Amino acid sequence: MPIRRIFLRWMFIAVVVLPLWPLLGWAIFDGGGGGWDFLGLMVAMPVLFFVLLIVALLFYGRANVRRNRALEWADVGVLAVWHAAIIGFGFFGPTMALFAGLGVIAGLGALWYGLWRIVREAAVRNRETLAEFERLANASRGNPPPRFDDDGDVIIIEERRPS
Repeated sequence: MPIRRIFLRWMFIAVVVLPLWPLLGWAIFDGGGGGWDFLGLMVAMPVLFFVLLIVALLFYGRANVRRNRALEWADVGVLAVWHAAIIGFGFFGPTMALFAGLGVIAGLGALWYGLWRIVREAAVRNRETLAEFERLANASRGNPPPRFDDDGDVIIIEERRPS
């Protein structure tokens, strides 16, 4: 649980820190290319900032994450791969292109994973809400709620209305 809670906090810190790391890495590790490469980096880092922010908000937007104040292990794995690729890119070594490609693929994966999880959780919560609404609506009409026997089977109660 502590690692999942740390990643929840890190997710928002990373929105600011990770886009700055390649810029700092360019200066420290001599990014190599000319001015056009640096200009490309200056354009890409604000995009990275916004994508990191969107993914962080998607992950935090799930009620389960807010309630537990911790990410799930799958969320931690997705973020760890993506953030490691961004950090690896910032070293500007011979594997820079590999880390850049991995970072783009992992970022798109994180975005789609976040969208899928929030939509899935919303669908489950909507089904639960509708089931509770139907139960309350039946109870308000005088119909008793369905009973369950020990096996979990539903016992159907026949409703008769006066003619």
